Amino acid sequence: MIKGVIFDLDGTLIDSMGIWHTIDMKFLRENGIENPPENISDLMKKMTVEESSLYFIEKFGLNVTPEYVAGRVEELVSVEYQKNIGLKPYAEEILDFLRSRNIPCGVATVTYKSLAEAVLRRHGLLDRLSFILTDSEYPKGKNDSGIFLGAAELLGTKPSETAVIEDSLHCIETASGAGFFTVGVFDEASASDWEQISSSADRAFRSLKDIEKLF
Repeated sequence: MIKGVIFDLDGTLIDSMGIWHTIDMKFLRENGIENPPENISDLMKKMTVEESSLYFIEKFGLNVTPEYVAGRVEELVSVEYQKNIGLKPYAEEILDFLRSRNIPCGVATVTYKSLAEAVLRRHGLLDRLSFILTDSEYPKGKNDSGIFLGAAELLGTKPSETAVIEDSLHCIETASGAGFFTVGVFDEASASDWEQISSSADRAFRSLKDIEKLF
């Protein structure tokens, strides 16, 4: 029986993965990298803010600090989160459904906390969530189960009775390894991993609406 839910943010509740590809490319080009690798965002989505900042510096030989990289990327993407990024279909409806069932839920994300709060506040979803955890609290991000275990503690639930809703394969694998009930949801940015996501997660759905079937 599922007593609590942990949602990913980007690609799960909000339709933002395409934005990150554009921002990664823009940052590298303004720092003199004219032809960034096309798969750069596929690499970045598995990293924390600190890890991705260091990767940019070391991989491309940038003469800047990690703090500069993190701050500039946040600056470039902040307008999108504050004004443009939309919700994934049925995001609001599934949060309302869980609230109607008195099932607490929160967000665990490696996105900048300021951006996560901005986009969720703009769409009126902050009051439907018990918390937002980021890699500022858990520096290892989702390559380690700590962020999921911390979220379950805030929910007051055991991993086995907590659903982790994710669109990324490596996050599902991390949560599954820690004993969580994992649910894969489809996002176009992770389409190439969908077959593996479907086989690795306890359940896999094409739409957030289908999460209601778990209850």
